[in-house]
Amino acid sequence: MERIRTLPYTQRLRRIFLLFAFALPLTAAVSPDYAARRDKLRAMLRKDVVVLFGAKESDDLHYAFFQEPNFFYLTGWQEPGAILLLTPAKAGDILFLPPRVPAEEKWTGRKLGPDDPNVRAVTEFTKVLPTTSFETELKALLTTYPGIFTLPGDSKSPLLEKAAHGYATSDPRPFLARLRMEKSPEEIARIQRSTDASIDAHRAAWRTIHPGEYEYQLASTMVSTYESEGCQRSAYAPIVGSGPNSAILHYSRNSRRMDGGEVVVMDVAAECDNYASDITRTVPANGKFTARQREIYNVVLGAHRAAIAAVKPGMTLGRKTPNSLYQIAFDYMNTHGKDLHGEPLGKYFTHGLSHHVGLDVHDLEWVDGHLLRNASDPREPLKAGMVITIEPGLYIPEEYIGIRIEDVVLVTATGSKVLSAALPVDPDEIERAMAQRK
Repeated sequence: MERIRTLPYTQRLRRIFLLFAFALPLTAAVSPDYAARRDKLRAMLRKDVVVLFGAKESDDLHYAFFQEPNFFYLTGWQEPGAILLLTPAKAGDILFLPPRVPAEEKWTGRKLGPDDPNVRAVTEFTKVLPTTSFETELKALLTTYPGIFTLPGDSKSPLLEKAAHGYATSDPRPFLARLRMEKSPEEIARIQRSTDASIDAHRAAWRTIHPGEYEYQLASTMVSTYESEGCQRSAYAPIVGSGPNSAILHYSRNSRRMDGGEVVVMDVAAECDNYASDITRTVPANGKFTARQREIYNVVLGAHRAAIAAVKPGMTLGRKTPNSLYQIAFDYMNTHGKDLHGEPLGKYFTHGLSHHVGLDVHDLEWVDGHLLRNASDPREPLKAGMVITIEPGLYIPEEYIGIRIEDVVLVTATGSKVLSAALPVDPDEIERAMAQRK
């Protein structure tokens, strides 16, 4: 700081700003209690150590750095190459940071080093050591504690294999999933921020969509909207499917020219401050649904409303589980409307109704010993504080009609709150909004 005080005033301000910019996590505006999360995990494991590796700096120029979600959940740390060592004794937790390499920082920016004087205040870890000390520290701990929990991909790390040769490793994700599925108020606020930005993106697309334009133009409008609001990336590859592509569930080429008289499925959402949203709307390319499109749309909307009305603690997301929200949506669609051959529409509902949302757009779920990323058959009853999607859909390739309506829903103590409710789902409201197109 003495050197900074001798600089001219404007340079002093710039240096102080840079110090804070390098030191503070990107998510400083909302600061969950990461230590409390570690304590909860510690209470679950009791006798073993946990080793988590943060994401590394990528050499792939297509991707910016994003922290590994479980590592972020327990540390809030946003810089590459870190390692977390969590022990049954609270005082034993260690955050390992890579030693600074000034030559590399010319390319990727200054990093906080383990020897920086403010490292403990910034990381909120009492013990911060260089990653070069990891092997020695882990070996010392393994003389006291019998086992290691680490992610499957990390168990093959040469660094871990060298330090823990001969020790069995276990997967901590069942325990992390139990923690991550119930969101704190801070996490809900972050998901709401991502959802609000995603809503703005959908509205921007509605204002600009016209027959003759390409799907990628809509996708570009939407991504640029939430990035302009400070969101770091898309929660998943944007899906903009028109006409025949609307009936492809996860179509993501976004390369077709949209024609009048078609519907367009837009499954696009932001990730802000590490938390995702997930919203889908289906709109008419020319601003007006045809009679058949509206008929199918209203069937999906009825199922959507029936499922949301039933969301509460104790309900489940599986297809054949007790208190199944999926069954409510399926039964509605299978008893309302017919295809061109007079058959029920249920067979055109070809995916699950819901999944959890959080640090991942399909947040971690561990049920009956199986890790479920797509929530295809979860049995876990809903609890207050969980955030899920409700997304019924019908996909009829023969008619070039695909309709999906997806909202982000917070489970409350007595029911639910739709976090994405500000974006209309009623077809008349959608048409009125699209009448304002540029």
